[in-house]
Amino acid sequence: MNIKRSGGIAAIALVGAIALASCAANEGGGTEAPSDLSGTLVGAGSSAVGAAQETWIAEFQTANPEVTITYDPAGSGAGRETFLAGGSDFAGTDRAFKDEELAAGGFASCAADSGIVQLPLYISPIAVIFNVEGVDTLNLDADTIAGIFAGTITNWTDEAITSQNEGVELPDLAITPVHRSDDSGTTENFTDYLAQAAPEVWTYEADGVWPISSGEAAQGTSGVVDAVTNGTGTIGYADASRAGGLGTVAVLIGEDYVPYSAEAAAAVVDASPFVEGRPEFDLSLELDRTPDSEAYPIVLVAYLVGCETYLDAAQAELVKAYFTYMASPEGQAAASEGAGSAPISDALFERVTAAIEVIG
Repeated sequence: MNIKRSGGIAAIALVGAIALASCAANEGGGTEAPSDLSGTLVGAGSSAVGAAQETWIAEFQTANPEVTITYDPAGSGAGRETFLAGGSDFAGTDRAFKDEELAAGGFASCAADSGIVQLPLYISPIAVIFNVEGVDTLNLDADTIAGIFAGTITNWTDEAITSQNEGVELPDLAITPVHRSDDSGTTENFTDYLAQAAPEVWTYEADGVWPISSGEAAQGTSGVVDAVTNGTGTIGYADASRAGGLGTVAVLIGEDYVPYSAEAAAAVVDASPFVEGRPEFDLSLELDRTPDSEAYPIVLVAYLVGCETYLDAAQAELVKAYFTYMASPEGQAAASEGAGSAPISDALFERVTAAIEVIG
């Protein structure tokens, strides 16, 4: 099934590596999924979506006690590689597979002529987190954020920072930027923001691998949060659900500084089109990181990826049921409560539901 589309609407309403496995099966409430399912599903990928997967797995297994689901939050790059090699039935990734990756094909769990289904089921702001004693929030524009992570702004008393934060007592202290050491969809989304919003300062392309030798590297979302938490004068980036008690940055959009929130992140996704030329069941988005109204542009969209046609029909049935639950209003509400993500809108739900129907 290779129906092509042009454009599309992505309207959204409000919004370390260990297996998140069936030990959570007795937590949570019921779902609308069929109760006679049985078998095992293996997923891997985005660590940012790990908290949502914990919730989804617990809820789905409670309703389907003969199903076991494991999810290894090893990172988006590892998740894509594992799915490509046939080591998992589905992947979670903070960026969709690219055109050249799709052209290369070779998805080992899929039938020879099968495409893949890419569904944006987890939407969350990426928080810029920092650890400066006595400071809970900072206002920063895109050029300043880019300069800090590019290594050209190196002290918390730099005028670029202080001029945007009158009345805030900032120490004469070196800045230690922390980035992901692994191939990360969070990094790709963050560097995409820097490249779009501050191209004169951040002169590198968006990439899941940190493009320069600077600052401190840490493995996974947990590693970045731990490094920022345990450091002094540190700054990093992570899924907002993991910001905890760290300081966070409000980003300048137009004339206003916008703090992160699910609603503000959803506003950016709402204005972003689908990638042109993809099949109807590939709902990859082309995110616009330079909004002209109040929205939070450093947003992460995690895709749940499966085969259009599986080699094993029994696995196709399980994946289809699990994807249906994750996309459902109940599943989206559970993720919103458990991980702070933005539930998908009715319009996107209709597109996602149609895409799930092709799985077989």
